[in-house]
Amino acid sequence: MALDRRWPLALFRGAAPVALGLLLWVAMAGGEQERQQMLKAQPGADAASLAQRRRHNELIMGALREAAQTDDNVAQRQAPWRK
Repeated sequence: MALDRRWPLALFRGAAPVALGLLLWVAMAGGEQERQQMLKAQPGADAASLAQRRRHNELIMGALREAAQTDDNVAQRQAPWRK
């Protein structure tokens, strides 16, 4: 008979954190569209600055790739693409 009373309590204790997490997830997901609009309106989101940032990232990745392929200390060497 004690087992019959423990089951509902165990189910409640297991379901309460799940319900709380679902409630918080719904609350956070509600502002997602507003956040997306705000990110689009930020400066630096235009095509020119995105292309410039992409080019900068390509230069950095090229330098890292070169450093990974050589045994020389490329950190001490003068880089031709220095800003």
